[in-house]
Amino acid sequence: MSNRQTKTDVILIGAGIMSATLGSLLKALAPEWEIKVFEKLESAGEESSNEWNNAGTGHAALCELNYTSEKPDGSIDISKAVKINEQFQLSRQFWSYLVKSNLIQNPHDFIMSIPHMSLVLGEDNVTFLKKRFEALSSHPLFQGMEYSDDHDKLTEWIPLIMEGRVMNEPIAATKIDSGTDVNFGALTRILFDHLKSHNVEIHYKHSVEDIKRTEDGMWELKIWNRETGSIERHTAKFVFIGGGGGSLHLLQKTGIPESKHIGGFPVSGLFMVCNNPEVIEQHHAKVYGKAKVGAPPMSVPHLDTRFIDNKKSLLFGPFAGFSPKFLKTGSNLDLITSVKPNNVLTMLAAGAKNIPLTKYLIQQLMLSKEQRIEELREFIPNAKSEDWDIVVAGQRVQVIKDTETEGVGTLQFGTEVINAADGSIAALLGASPGASTAVHVMLEVLEKCFPQHMDEWVPKIKEMIPSYGISLVEHPELLQEIQSSTAKVLGLVETEELVYH
Repeated sequence: MSNRQTKTDVILIGAGIMSATLGSLLKALAPEWEIKVFEKLESAGEESSNEWNNAGTGHAALCELNYTSEKPDGSIDISKAVKINEQFQLSRQFWSYLVKSNLIQNPHDFIMSIPHMSLVLGEDNVTFLKKRFEALSSHPLFQGMEYSDDHDKLTEWIPLIMEGRVMNEPIAATKIDSGTDVNFGALTRILFDHLKSHNVEIHYKHSVEDIKRTEDGMWELKIWNRETGSIERHTAKFVFIGGGGGSLHLLQKTGIPESKHIGGFPVSGLFMVCNNPEVIEQHHAKVYGKAKVGAPPMSVPHLDTRFIDNKKSLLFGPFAGFSPKFLKTGSNLDLITSVKPNNVLTMLAAGAKNIPLTKYLIQQLMLSKEQRIEELREFIPNAKSEDWDIVVAGQRVQVIKDTETEGVGTLQFGTEVINAADGSIAALLGASPGASTAVHVMLEVLEKCFPQHMDEWVPKIKEMIPSYGISLVEHPELLQEIQSSTAKVLGLVETEELVYH
């Protein structure tokens, strides 16, 4: 059992989209720094970033109704939608830079153009959608959005959804052609290939068991080499914990004050995947509906055209489920072992506050395939059971923390960076819109953890991401320029004549 010890500048834990993005940014900003990556599985992008484990929606709030809420006076609050869209624009700019620099050869390996649509049924929902459309369509970030409650128009947009539909209640949809489908698994693998070619050491089948502070302020990681069975020790000046659901346990091991009073609640998901090429061909959009009452925001039902392995696919879901594991490859003890003396009250309060959510998850877990097909028929009235298979999606761990506004044990539905006050270690917790906003989130890590380098780095960041530090909302001309240049570089032509084999 060897105990070799090595020192390095930066260690990234987890080979998912977050570490891939942070590693790529750091390699561009500080090429001389030594970076090491440790991943417990045997290749990159196998857990939360994998294309079968997330929805692949380029989350720009074009179709997700939970990012626009109705205020008590009946008006629509679009601030969250605007924020998420701006964040996605940062990702598009960074990816474009990688394509222009020949670090990504073919953008269609990971991103495709696809209309994003919202679809609602019932009078109240139609009224809401129309108000939402009016609030968004006049905004520069949402230019080109269309609305229709006309049967013929909807049949033209979504023939599969309209075919065989009994029109006994109002129906309406919005459509915007500038949406995207992103294969985050493919993008993660591309970025790690790029990092490997730039001397970044990537160690697969290496599991981080412990993290502790050394006397000289470095971080020492105890790492189990799963292949040889030996224990290795690696120290670094800066550590990023990007292990998806596995990040919470590692963050707790650091003992930093910022890791206290934080818990995690795991939610698993299932998707239905269409196996009939004729059905797949009849649909060309990502169509998001409204979440059921009591359902968490990440279980908004959607019928998605996806491009996986250069092939067009059709997925419906997600159906929420519950497993105590924090990762698909995790342990059934994950939830229990994450409860510590400093977060037990937080966790208990969250349990008490979220009884309807728990009930909803249990109900979802008990659905039979036929009951799931019934839910699918709300979208595709003529759906046949034999055309659809069930696939288990990724595990998500929602952050639970104490907030000033909502009190102890509040369930958070976003992504959150937790870092030590001195910026020497940071962890990413949470779920959607996660991967889509990876560039924004990793820029936040740089700002929080490397403030002393930012002045020197900003010119390079602006070369990679021209709108960095600028509000696109306040500069519509820059927004237009960025949208059209990234669309061109990423091959996002607004046409259905895309090549997929």
